[in-house]
Amino acid sequence: MDEKQRIIQLRKELHEHNHRYYVMNQPSISDYDFDMLMHELQELEGRHPELYDANSPTQRVGSDLQTAFQQVTHKYPMLSLANTYSEQDVREWYESVSKGLAGEPFEVCCEMKYDGLSISLTYIDGQLVQAVTRGDGVHGDDVTKNVRTIRAIPLVLRPDGGYPHEFEIRGEILMPWSSFERLNQQREAAEEPLFANPRNAASGTLKSLDSRVVAHRGLDAYLYYLLGEELPADGHYENLEAARSWGFKISEGMKKVTTVDEILAFINYWDTARKQLPVATDGIVLKVNSLRQQRALGFTAKSPRWAIAYKFKAERACTPLIEVTYQVGRTGAVTPVANMEPVQLAGTTVRRATLNNEDFIRSFDLHIGDYVYVEKGGEIIPKIVGVDISQRPLLAIPVQFIHRCPECGTPLVRYPGEAAWYCPNDGGCPPQIKGRIEHFIARKAMNIDSLGPETVDEYYRRGLIKNVADLYDIDVQQINGDGSRTKSAQRIVNGIQQSKLVPFERVVYALGIRFVGETSARLLARHFKTMDALMTAGLQELQEIEGIGEVMAKSIISYFHDEHNLQIVERLRGYGLQFALSAEQSAAQSDRLAGLSIVISGVFQHHSRDEYKLLIEQNGGKNVGSISGKTSFILAGDNMGPSKLEKAQKLNIRIVNEDEFLEMIGE
Repeated sequence: MDEKQRIIQLRKELHEHNHRYYVMNQPSISDYDFDMLMHELQELEGRHPELYDANSPTQRVGSDLQTAFQQVTHKYPMLSLANTYSEQDVREWYESVSKGLAGEPFEVCCEMKYDGLSISLTYIDGQLVQAVTRGDGVHGDDVTKNVRTIRAIPLVLRPDGGYPHEFEIRGEILMPWSSFERLNQQREAAEEPLFANPRNAASGTLKSLDSRVVAHRGLDAYLYYLLGEELPADGHYENLEAARSWGFKISEGMKKVTTVDEILAFINYWDTARKQLPVATDGIVLKVNSLRQQRALGFTAKSPRWAIAYKFKAERACTPLIEVTYQVGRTGAVTPVANMEPVQLAGTTVRRATLNNEDFIRSFDLHIGDYVYVEKGGEIIPKIVGVDISQRPLLAIPVQFIHRCPECGTPLVRYPGEAAWYCPNDGGCPPQIKGRIEHFIARKAMNIDSLGPETVDEYYRRGLIKNVADLYDIDVQQINGDGSRTKSAQRIVNGIQQSKLVPFERVVYALGIRFVGETSARLLARHFKTMDALMTAGLQELQEIEGIGEVMAKSIISYFHDEHNLQIVERLRGYGLQFALSAEQSAAQSDRLAGLSIVISGVFQHHSRDEYKLLIEQNGGKNVGSISGKTSFILAGDNMGPSKLEKAQKLNIRIVNEDEFLEMIGE
């Protein structure tokens, strides 16, 4: 057998093993044997680049090539379903279907409603050619490159499967609970914001511009609707069973029924049984089974008449409150946390829930030992929604909010208009110090990616750093210690030194001034142009900047009047950080768009959306996200959203294309 034939054989074998492992859950070889076959294929493909195939199993690892997503018009619009939480609404829907069919008998296909991201897959001659998100129902993002990394989605269907020449199959991209918990553990360790629920995690993952991220996060997929000109059967259920035989992952939780009582029995069964599923579900979808009858029933303006989604109510559990602990954040805000007896909720074990602040605790009159109602509703951060007073122990002690910082012992303060208590010892409270350093090194600030939260904690404990300026004094010998990590130490030092080239606006953001985010840091940098001008700005001058209110202005003034902060800022100046806009940035400023509020929509050819936002700001304009009567014009690229176009026409707002815009600003 020559190498070309071996490549073809390996691809076929690996596609089959992927199907058995990820769709059927019946692996026939060990992980080691699978990896050996994959390595062999990778080596052979490396020797034969002329045999490249986008649907080869080796392409599932993803690529670091970053390209913005192109918008695609759906061949068949992806409409949303009407939702209900009421059994009575289900009965009324069933009756409306019966009337719409003039009493003709009909079947209903009952399916699980998976809580993921809708996807449309197009296959031609058994090969995946395109994957598109739902988008606005008319247009979606082409995410084919990322979808190819999801092992539950077949790249090539089994030969001689009897499938049509071309068809579309729709479903949900999901993140299993196990992958979701692993991802959030990693993000928590890296001090990154947690994903709220598996759906958000799946959506954020699929929209990543780095397909390697998608490949590593363990997404799954269930398919639930087949479209095309030459489908195997008139029955929706029967078509899905055919798709299952072609290699697609179709839910086992699917049943055909004929009466409304059977529908309600299916709903009631899965309301409990779904808690054992490996992925998140939030309801049941009911569809008239016959495609002919679906066409007869038709659509409303927003949804099909032949389908409805019954949504499960948010999950709730009752469990004892053991104790309340307190966490100190970067800004010094103290957050109370309920520690409870472990309880199963929405697919995960819940032990902790945020209590927000002192007022929240008082509103529930919380006592230690109370049985509290915890609700998740798909959210990863559980919340307490009530207390069962009838189960309160006789000698239960009311929860009293602490008066001193749990980390450094400093008396807490509560500022006017604030709900939270704060530790004012920002220069000596360890969580605040480490939090500010972690903020400083973050990707959107100084971007010192060779450091992480664990390294910051280690250096703080070793006494190498007490504030952000200390980073620039660290040398390889200090980090290296016993001499076993010279390369990593050099990489860290190099990363710190390279951060001196980070632009001025990100330096302003990296300082961690309270209430100053990325956008406001950019506004401040471009208005004042130098750190000295910002440091000496008064209240009135700060408030004159669009987007800078009184609270933020006072916080900025307070920051630069603090002697400890001033010492750090001066040290950073001495180390050579960028304390002024570059000549190029300053020269780019103009007032050609002064006073104009501009909405950006569509896909562009000459610049990215972010680059256009920057050009608008550099020329005195204001970026706004939604269209209103105050919108000056819309900068529109290809595939502008239809809803925005309709609203613009209704409000008689001017639409400007790329070339016109670039001419306006003199480019």
